[in-house]
Amino acid sequence: MGTGSDKVITESGGGIRRRNCFCTKDDFLPEESFKSWGNYAKALRQTPTRLIERVLTRSGDEAEIESKSRSQHEMKKTLNWWDLIWFGMGAVIGAGIFVLTGLEASQDAGPAVVLSYAVSGVSALLSVFCYTEFAVEIPVAGGSFAYLRVELGDFVAFIAAGNILLEYVIGGAAVARSWTSYFATLLNFRADKFLITVNGLAKGYNQLDPIAVGVCFIICIIAIRSTKGSSRLNYVASIIHIVVIIFIIICGLIKSDTKNYTPFTPFGARGIFKASAVLFFAYVGFDAVSTMAEETKDPARDIPIGLVGSMVITTTVYCILAITLCLMQPYQNIDPNAPFSVAFKAVGWSWAQYIVAAGALKGMTSVLLVGAVGQARYLTHIARTHMMPPWFSYVDAKTGTPVNATAVMMSATAIVGFFTKLEILSNLLSISTLFIFMLVALALLVRRYYASGVTTNADRNKLIACLLLILGSSIATAAYWGLSENGWIAYCITLPIWFMATAGIYIFVPQARNPKLWGVPLVPWLPSASIAINIFLLGSIDKDSFIRFAGWTGFLLVYYFFFGLHASYDTAKELEKSKGWKNNIEEGNAVSSNGLKHAPPVASGN
Repeated sequence: MGTGSDKVITESGGGIRRRNCFCTKDDFLPEESFKSWGNYAKALRQTPTRLIERVLTRSGDEAEIESKSRSQHEMKKTLNWWDLIWFGMGAVIGAGIFVLTGLEASQDAGPAVVLSYAVSGVSALLSVFCYTEFAVEIPVAGGSFAYLRVELGDFVAFIAAGNILLEYVIGGAAVARSWTSYFATLLNFRADKFLITVNGLAKGYNQLDPIAVGVCFIICIIAIRSTKGSSRLNYVASIIHIVVIIFIIICGLIKSDTKNYTPFTPFGARGIFKASAVLFFAYVGFDAVSTMAEETKDPARDIPIGLVGSMVITTTVYCILAITLCLMQPYQNIDPNAPFSVAFKAVGWSWAQYIVAAGALKGMTSVLLVGAVGQARYLTHIARTHMMPPWFSYVDAKTGTPVNATAVMMSATAIVGFFTKLEILSNLLSISTLFIFMLVALALLVRRYYASGVTTNADRNKLIACLLLILGSSIATAAYWGLSENGWIAYCITLPIWFMATAGIYIFVPQARNPKLWGVPLVPWLPSASIAINIFLLGSIDKDSFIRFAGWTGFLLVYYFFFGLHASYDTAKELEKSKGWKNNIEEGNAVSSNGLKHAPPVASGN
């Protein structure tokens, strides 16, 4: 068996990577549908049938876990709950708090920006609980992609994962450009000192940032070399960052004036929630920690402590920093670009701006590092299903890291960061994340209350009706909030519908599955509240972001219909035919066209 597996690994058309050989077409499109133009034409004609099947087909927990063998080598289990807490804080505490706090305090929320952070933090914490149960039960690198694939099917999972990857690339590019700005500030230069202006390029894309590219390259090397090494570096950066944050809080409160907290809500409740939708960017990144479940020693213990603990600490730190900033200066005078540095200048402590800049650099370095680790693991697991080329799923035997996925994702981040202005990047960040978090909460309800062969048709129909009412009432609430500035009557209708629909699940639909190791408390109320809050915050995001979101989703659909659908269909069908020797095909990552036990040899002419 071992020899046969080695042969499949090195010779199969579905193999991820062959030694002493350059990549060929079969490293990217090894499936039967792409063996010839005739096969591809036949596959395209079957697109409607295949699409219906993939939409209705759900994966299983065991299938997702077993898919790890498609990476040729397993990731090393080196992380514990302490690592995950620091990874969580490193992933989240970065550019958001140091850049967006001033912007939202001065333009949307005033001193009540602390409430905006609290609302976003509650939303993120509810999502953390949902992620935690999935990560414990399905400890693989795929994160939300794997969870959604198990409960909502391939199609929804692919669209969701594509948007998460976009969010990681855009978020990483935004942080890399912010890194350059704070680096210039640390050296006592203007924020745009190191940007190169090229007049021949379009506005917004004509200020090139070579330092952002260099930072991305260094982060990429670190992430490839070792996950544990990345964790140690994250320790150091995060500890320094926390020390600087403590300095800002203590020294800022020494220079505080309670008169600056009046008026507390100059922009009203609408400003608070509008700021919450934007400030959700400051919480983006914790989902990267869930992708590290595959490398965690004891997922049942470490993941709940790591994820929930890091989010509670982060939310507390954010709220205290927001209070400190608004006590140091009147909200009208807060600088939107470098709020804390300017605040210390205003109170006569100009020297403190260098400490703030150093702390911001350390924080953003951690965000980039954890983002590089997380986004590569998302792509790795997507490639294991062949929705993306299996070449991306290769895990290096020596480092135990997904080398190809890390290099490609960080290259994309560097390219976007090199050209694109920060303001353009920041507009699209929150919408993708809120969309994914809503889907994960929905998937958790499906997981608890629906199991094939267990749930009766009557209970299934009740669940579907209640879920549609929860989604519909949440969307109606968000739409009414966005369209009506002073109205309240519709809330008297939509909120009771949400409550009754959630109560309907609790009372009338029996749970079909109990968590084996760790479960989300207060089901269905907690995931239902997560759905409602995430959709409500989506309603506070500007129209242009939705247009960009729709454009990217359209691109994903084109790729899926022409490539991803057929590759994943062939892989699933081959797996169905070979259930008796599933482990063999998994180890070799082969896609056989004849149903034989061994994969066919690679066609050297391709």
